[in-house]
Amino acid sequence: MNIFIIAAEVSLIIFIFLFINWLVSKAFKVFIKSSILRSDDRSIKKLRRNITGLLLLACLVSSILIVGANGYLLYRGENLQEYTLTIIRRIPSGFWIDIGIGIAKSVSTLIVAAIALKFVNYWLKVASIRAKNLEKNTADDKSIDAFFNALNQRVTGGIWLWAAILCAEFLKLPSVVSQYLYIGLRIYLIIAVGLLILKAVAVVVDSLDALSIRYSSPDNLLRFYDRLRHLIPFLKRCLEFVIYVCMATLVIQQVQLIANVAVFGQRIIKIIAIIFVSRALFEVIYLFVEEVLFKNQNLTEIQRSRRLTLVPLFRSFLQYLIYFGAIVSILYTLEIDPTPILAGAGIVGIAVGLGAQTLINDIVCGFFILFENYYLVGDYIEAGKAEDRVVEGIVEAIELRTTRVRHPNGQLQIIQNGNIGSITNYSKQYIFAVVEVGVPYDSNLTQVYKVIEEVGQQLKADYPDVLESTQVDGVESLGESNLLLRTLTKVKPGKHLQIQRILRKIFTDALMREAIVIPGRAESTEC
Repeated sequence: MNIFIIAAEVSLIIFIFLFINWLVSKAFKVFIKSSILRSDDRSIKKLRRNITGLLLLACLVSSILIVGANGYLLYRGENLQEYTLTIIRRIPSGFWIDIGIGIAKSVSTLIVAAIALKFVNYWLKVASIRAKNLEKNTADDKSIDAFFNALNQRVTGGIWLWAAILCAEFLKLPSVVSQYLYIGLRIYLIIAVGLLILKAVAVVVDSLDALSIRYSSPDNLLRFYDRLRHLIPFLKRCLEFVIYVCMATLVIQQVQLIANVAVFGQRIIKIIAIIFVSRALFEVIYLFVEEVLFKNQNLTEIQRSRRLTLVPLFRSFLQYLIYFGAIVSILYTLEIDPTPILAGAGIVGIAVGLGAQTLINDIVCGFFILFENYYLVGDYIEAGKAEDRVVEGIVEAIELRTTRVRHPNGQLQIIQNGNIGSITNYSKQYIFAVVEVGVPYDSNLTQVYKVIEEVGQQLKADYPDVLESTQVDGVESLGESNLLLRTLTKVKPGKHLQIQRILRKIFTDALMREAIVIPGRAESTEC
């Protein structure tokens, strides 16, 4: 009989262990399914194994203590059956009634929670379908599905946590258990609502993005949206950071030990807002300036080139100005007086300026290039000092320190404004496409001149870049087996290379049709 009592007590301990382990397992499955903790799945599983091991150890120690205590009682000659019944009789009968009522209420609560979850899942599915049908054929269906799936997971976890709190109260567990469960519920709700807001923000932003693209037209303000659309990912990231900071601030406020740290949350949110507003303000002002400068469709090439030249400079100046203002605002937000920092920066700037003469020289030369109109964006130039490698190509940008030149072969060449050296600009008013053609000594030059002039007239009629028809400048040189004739074709700035290639082909075809043998390869230069 004594062995049966000991086995019953040990079996009760094992049953309690299995029940608690089952509850922990169910709780962890709910958390793992929730996207709140999905990103750290391995850590959750490791924590689950550690808790199971701790419960197993507690069960083993409890079983050993029960066996040891019963063995001690047997050693003292006690009757285990009577001793156990005596202990049970000492427990008030109301305790067992309260336990029974608490268990019944807990079971009822769990059943009600399970039924409620069925209804919640059904209505959330219906709401998801209706939300997607509001605007068909948009790109935000995935965002809507993600939002309602996340909402379902958050509601499920919240209901089970609330059921656990009610069960703890029904079973009259120590008040500290309910207290910590309430704290856990509040933290869970803060995180759940925050993540739901993230999903909702993604849905709203994606929907507005799709609608803005759909309804944009040249007649309304949405025509500018495509040029500002690259800010959408940046906006999403900023909103995500704001929501995460709010979540962290509210969670920290629940823990009294570190509640004072929560005051930094508002400052971080202000800093994020300053950064986003600065970026958006820069893009909007730059877009406005471009719209004003290039709104007139009747600009000449020179006017357009000058404005294209000024736009990058204005962009750089605006960028530095706005970001400087943002840094000062951030310092004020952190309650740091920027005046001493700016004064120190001025002194450091003077010291650096004395040692950065090359930088100052580049900036000054850049201003002279612009004010004296040496070249503009879109001009074809040759630049560089005689002892250095010459840079040749189309000017893509003139910045405060450097000029970017695209070579005809595609290379982007960057040269400091202070090292620009001598400049040859092929894009001022006009330029001559010079092609040199070799003909035999026995050729009829009058006929050759006539063929070349006819080709030049036809070229001028076919190509608007040609300003005047081709003229023969005369005999350039006398070779060993041929005469070298120099031809001039007046073309628009920067078009000489293209026209030279066309002329070589046309000259070759025309002279061959006239049975004039070309002894050597045609040569070309430009001026």
